[in-house]
Parts: sequence; C-alpha cells; structure tokens
Amino acid sequence: MSRHIYLDFNASTPIATEVVEAMRPFLTDHYGNPSSLHWAGVPAKDAVERARGQVSGLLGCDSTEVVFTSGGSESNNHAIKGIFFAVRNKGDHIITTAVEHPATTNPCRFLETLGARVTVLPVDRCGMVDPEDVRRAIAPRTILITVMHANNEVGTIEPIPGIAAIARETGIPFHTDAAQSVGKISTDVEELGVDLLSVAGHKVYAPKGIGALYIREGTKIEPFVHGAGHEAGRRAGTENVLLAVALGAACEAARKWGGLPQLRVLRDRFWEGLKNIFGERVTLNGHPTERLPNTLNVNFVGRVGAEVLASLSGVAASTGSACHAGSVTLSPVLAAMGVPPKEGMGAVRFSLGRTTTWNELEEVLDRLRSNS
Repeated sequence: MSRHIYLDFNASTPIATEVVEAMRPFLTDHYGNPSSLHWAGVPAKDAVERARGQVSGLLGCDSTEVVFTSGGSESNNHAIKGIFFAVRNKGDHIITTAVEHPATTNPCRFLETLGARVTVLPVDRCGMVDPEDVRRAIAPRTILITVMHANNEVGTIEPIPGIAAIARETGIPFHTDAAQSVGKISTDVEELGVDLLSVAGHKVYAPKGIGALYIREGTKIEPFVHGAGHEAGRRAGTENVLLAVALGAACEAARKWGGLPQLRVLRDRFWEGLKNIFGERVTLNGHPTERLPNTLNVNFVGRVGAEVLASLSGVAASTGSACHAGSVTLSPVLAAMGVPPKEGMGAVRFSLGRTTTWNELEEVLDRLRSNS
C-alpha cells in the first residue's frame, strides 16, 4: 500500500495544533451564552471578542468590522445579497468575473431572478481580469463589484488594489472573496482597498463551519440573518464560541507562520521536476508569477486528469476546484481562460501546505515518472 500524501490544501486544511489547543477548554468548561451577563456568559463573550481581534489583526482592520459567519460561502452570500438588499433603491447592477467560485456566481444568478443585472467580465489566458474592463463596465446603477482575490483552481492573484482604486473613484462598494488567499499572501484590507472581504476557516487551518466577513465601517449592508442583535446586529444567532475561538487562533498562527517562501520553493521545484519528466506534455495553468505560493495547476496533455490521479495511489489532489472533484469536463475557470479542451481535460491541481515536504513531492514525481 502506498502511503498517503496530501496535496489538496486548497480544498481543505488540517486543523492546526495550536487551534486544537485553543478549542479544548470550550469543549468542556466554557459553556455559557456570550450574551449572558453572569459568570458563565462573560468568559464566552470575552473569548469571542478576543477571537474577533485575532481575525482583525490578520486583516489589518478594526475588530468591530469583523462578523463571524459559518464559512466562506455564507460570507460571500452576505456580502453580495446584503449590499443588493440594502441599496436596491439606488441600483441593481453587479460586476463580477468569469472565474469566481460558485459561492459568488450563484448568489449573483439568484439576484438576477429578483431583477438584478449582472455583468460577467472575461479574463486572460492566465486567469486575470483587466481593471480597465471593470471601469468600462461601471454604469449609473452599479451597486457592487465582486472579484476574488486569488483563484481557487489555478491560484492567479487578481489586481485587487487597482480595481479598488476604480471602485473608490466611483463610490461603488467592492467585495473580494479571499478564502484562498488568507494565510498565504497579505490580506491587509487597507493595502487591498476593499470594503468587504470573505474568510473561510477551513482554508486557514481552522475547522469547517466557521468563517468571517470584513465589512468596512460605514458600508451599508442588510443583515444576513434577522433576529436578535448578535454581531452588532449584522448576523442574528448565538455565536459559536468554540469555532470563533478556533478561527481566531488560526488567524493568529497565520500571522506568525514564516514558511511561505519555502513553500514557494517547494512548489517551483516540483514544477521543474514535472517539466523534466514530461517536457511539452505538461503545461501550466495560471499566472507564471502572480500566483498563490502553494498552488500548481498543470495539464497532462493528452491524458485525463482523473486518470492521472487514479494512477497515484494514496495521493490526494484535485482535477479542478474541490467543489467539482471527479468531473472530467473542462472546468468553467479553465474554459474562461481559454485553455484548449484537449489540454484542460488533463488538468490536475496540486496545492501544498505547511506540512508538505520535498520527500513527499519527490515520491509523487517518481510515481508519475513510472507511469509516464
């Protein structure tokens, strides 16, 4: 039996040791409702607010601008639907791109059934949108621009600061889905210039089922859940103290982790190894330099990605985004990038993480070499 090698960190990450330790007391001891003012509730409330501060510390914002959610999908839905419902009397036009995650594209499609008009901008062969295309798409009734920070499939980093400058010129709220970029590259909201930013916990070594939405002070947005006044009235429902603590610890750990340069070295060394084995029979998807340091999406030309993975017993990787695993059709992202179908059918995404070693990557190369 081949040993297990995990190269699917863009799909989900293991829970970091420091996150597990931070959660442990909240599994047994601190069970109070954070809205209660007695001895059991106050520690829970303090824990939630400390976690909020840890998240805001990673994002470079005030803690009052962080709303805890159930994950990246909810954060995207809250940003997109929340803006639409808050300002629909002023407009109904949303601008997005052709390479967004379904957690962005599907809320936009839903809003179209309610009268929204959505402009989907193209990307180039590297998966990058042109900020000037955003400028040209802006209309008098535009109420939101939503462009992901980094693509989940190919890792391309979008020119968010340039788009943000255009959004600010025109006074249009700007949202970015940063689920894949948080903890991998800088997501300082002032550097990016965004008004809303989505975080997914299980992409940054926290458990599944927790996320956050940054909402810039003064941004008008409808609550995602209506009820009592939790999360400063922006999301009703008793806070999940355990998972909030987990996300806070994960964000704190991400601030301290200094292994990103080494991760990039491992990724690039792995890519060189693939080219040495396959030559012109392997091609790169995504921007050659403006790409997440852990992400390598390649086409095994003339082969089917799922079959390549099937030959790598024990290796966890993806033939596309995690939400479309197992599909042998060209992914919408690769199609939008103009990847030829005969190449894209062989696409495999290898995404590295904090625990990835060169020995693991070398073993994968050896297995690929024997099956080449």
